[in-house]
Formats: sequence, C-alpha cells, structure tokens
Amino acid sequence: MIGVSRPLARMLMIPRKGLAAQRVLSRGLHFGLLLVAAAGVLFPFLWIFLASLKPPAELARPALLGFWPTGANWAEVWLSSPFPRYFLNSVVVGTVTVIFALWVGAPAAYAFSRFRTGGTALRFLILAAQMMPPALFIIPFFLMAYYTGLLDTIWAVAVAHLTFIAPLVTWFLISFFEDIPRDLEEQAMVDGCTRWQAFRHIVLPAARPGLSAAGLFAFVMSWNEMFYALMLAGGHSKTLPVAIAGYWTFRGVELGKMSVAIIAAVVPMLILSFFVQRFLVRGLGGGAIKG
Repeated sequence: MIGVSRPLARMLMIPRKGLAAQRVLSRGLHFGLLLVAAAGVLFPFLWIFLASLKPPAELARPALLGFWPTGANWAEVWLSSPFPRYFLNSVVVGTVTVIFALWVGAPAAYAFSRFRTGGTALRFLILAAQMMPPALFIIPFFLMAYYTGLLDTIWAVAVAHLTFIAPLVTWFLISFFEDIPRDLEEQAMVDGCTRWQAFRHIVLPAARPGLSAAGLFAFVMSWNEMFYALMLAGGHSKTLPVAIAGYWTFRGVELGKMSVAIIAAVVPMLILSFFVQRFLVRGLGGGAIKG
C-alpha cells in the first residue's frame, strides 16, 4: 500500500469536506423551503380549528392563543342541529354519483380504448359539458325535477352531478384500460368468453386501481359541488356546502359553528386525497395522450 503524507492527505480531504458541506447546506435549504410551504398550507387549517374552539366573545380577536378553549361549538353543530343529516346527505349523494358514474363511464372508457371510434376528437367531445356554465342547465334540471317530483331531494342533486362527473370519469379511465394488454381478453374470448364476459371477468379486475381512483375522484367532486345542490335541494335535503353557507345569517357570520362544519367537510377529503393523488395526473392527462 502506497503511503501518503499527512499534508497531501489533508489536501485530498478538503474537496470531500467541501462537497459534504454543500450537501448539508442543500438539504437544509430544501427542508427549510418545505417547512415554509407546509406552514403556508397548514396555517389556515390551524386557524379554523382554533376558531372552532373559541367562545363567541373571543372570535373577534385575531390572537391565535390566549383563550380558554370550549367544545360548545362542536356540541351545538353535531348534537343540537340538523348538520349530521346534511353530512349524511353528502355521503349518499356522493356514493350514488360514484356508482352510476362508474357504471356508465367504465364501459364507455373501454370502448374508447379498444375500438378507437371517432379518434381523439370524440374523446374531447365527451368533455363538452365542462365547457358550458352550470347556469345554462339549471332551468331544464329544475323543471325536470319539479315535474318528476324530485325537487328538494338529494336524488335530483345526484342526477345533476352525473351530467359533469360521468364524462370526467370516462376520460379518467381511458388510459387505465389502454394499459391493460389486449392479449388477456383475446385469450379469454378464444376460450369461449364473449366480449362482455371478458370485460367483466378479465378487464375490470385488472383495472381495479384505476376504478378506485376514479371513484374517489368523482366522490370528491360531488362532495364539493354547491351550485346544483343550492338550486335543486333545500330543507332537510341540503348537502354540506349549502349547510356551511347557511351559517352566514342576517345576524352575521357564525364563525365558530362554520369552522366546525368546514373541518367536518375538509378532513374526509384530505384523507381521500392521499389515495387519489397517485393516479390523478395520469388519469386526467392519459385520456388524450393515446388515441
């Protein structure tokens, strides 16, 4: 082993120490930027949570701390008001919308991915409803709901949600079906399955992650929608966005109760977002990439 003098060894170690210092500095800078970004995102949630614990006399004060927390707002919203019913209404509307959106969107997306009918132009055509303002459809929806007896019910809201969620679910699922090899269903049809049986027993199980992501994405959209829910439902058929807006009364904004309602509406969506984010960009962008 060739010996190296101490001065030379020290000279050789200087670049390594400098590189290590640069790495530590870079990691520290990245970590600091992430902390700043996280603080900017989490601060509104912290503010709303603290507002939900403040008594009415403390809500007008901007200080974050220095108050005695109380659970009166939580008890009044969940135990002494119809808010739990409104929460359940949103769950039912979102669930019904997801079921029918997948029931319609999955076969449509499969047809787009396998038969190439209409090309890319027809794929964009299914999103035409997204290019028009909801106010354009509200009068026909209102009249249909009135004459069918569905006005002021959650079912009218679910039908209205399907008009813009089902096309997005179809668009979302196209790329997932295109990633499934055709050899699987062709082999099933060689063994005696029809096209529909191959779709049900081979393609749908293989596309289960995409179906789950599309369903969660559709549920989030239905959960957050307010315009149709405000115009087509009322009274006991309100959904969460309408119920939250209801805390803005002629006496002023009931900040404590509204903060509780906002937290109840946001937390489930934050949990679902962790499952959706992995497939969201791929689903929305993939529908137009292949064609």
